[in-house]
Amino acid sequence: MLARLLWPLSLLYGALAAVRRALYRRGILQSERVGVPVIVVGNVIAGGSGKTPVVMAVVRHLQARGMKVGVVSRGYGRATDDCRAVQDDSDPREVGDEPALIRRSTAVPVFVARRRAEAARALLALHPDTQLIVSDDGLQHLALARDLEICVFDDRGTGNGWLLPAGPLREHWPRRCDLVIHTGARPAFAGFTARRALADHALRLDGTPVPLASLAARALVAVAAIAKPEAFFQMLHERALVPQQCIALPDHHDFSDWTPPPGSAYTLICTEKDAVKLWRRAPDALALPLVFEPEPAFFEALDAKLSSLDGHQAA
Repeated sequence: MLARLLWPLSLLYGALAAVRRALYRRGILQSERVGVPVIVVGNVIAGGSGKTPVVMAVVRHLQARGMKVGVVSRGYGRATDDCRAVQDDSDPREVGDEPALIRRSTAVPVFVARRRAEAARALLALHPDTQLIVSDDGLQHLALARDLEICVFDDRGTGNGWLLPAGPLREHWPRRCDLVIHTGARPAFAGFTARRALADHALRLDGTPVPLASLAARALVAVAAIAKPEAFFQMLHERALVPQQCIALPDHHDFSDWTPPPGSAYTLICTEKDAVKLWRRAPDALALPLVFEPEPAFFEALDAKLSSLDGHQAA
């Protein structure tokens, strides 16, 4: 019922988005090319759909191919508004939790800015040997020209198929896109799939691994400040980890005013995304890495797209 009441607003939203796209298509608004190929990993559905694991998987794949890769992001949820590099010791509150995780997990140059083209220019100025840039989110950020688009979906698919605010879509689907990947277990339509599971170890603040099997006998408290905390809690149960308490917080929560439950006879566990912030409040917490493995056909298709792109540019 609420969706039907909001439907007129979704028509206005769609009309404004269509006008904006037309302005870029006709050159009235300009998309900026930054001098190297750009891959945008984004979504058309609002909320977290698993973009960051896809970004990291793509970056690692390109690194394995010997390519020098950089990442740009807006740094959603950060307290700052400037363009800056993400360092190993950057405060996630200043650069965003996802850029901090990408930097920590891949060690590639990562820059954040409101305008991703500005972040790309700054990245290339300090790292001129960068061969390709991956944009974390930004499918609708048309000011940055892109060469490949990867659209990410979870098990929601396209929801009710309506645009915001009557539905979950930022833009109409289907739309032109180079690759589609599903991060959930039940894809709603055709596209590449991926395996998601917890790693066989947790990580301490200093990077020391802790075998996951050794946690089964401990008293555990799980905390998650991600788009779908229940998915993390479910994965714990699938690995025979049954926390005494599961604490769900809003996505991108910065933990600055959060206090761990009283007592010391438990081990605090969380996602890697949360750990980059939580370790400042609870340095003994353990981060449980996510193993995200796209099917081989996804990388084969990505490589084919990149090869075609190279040939087009050479021509």
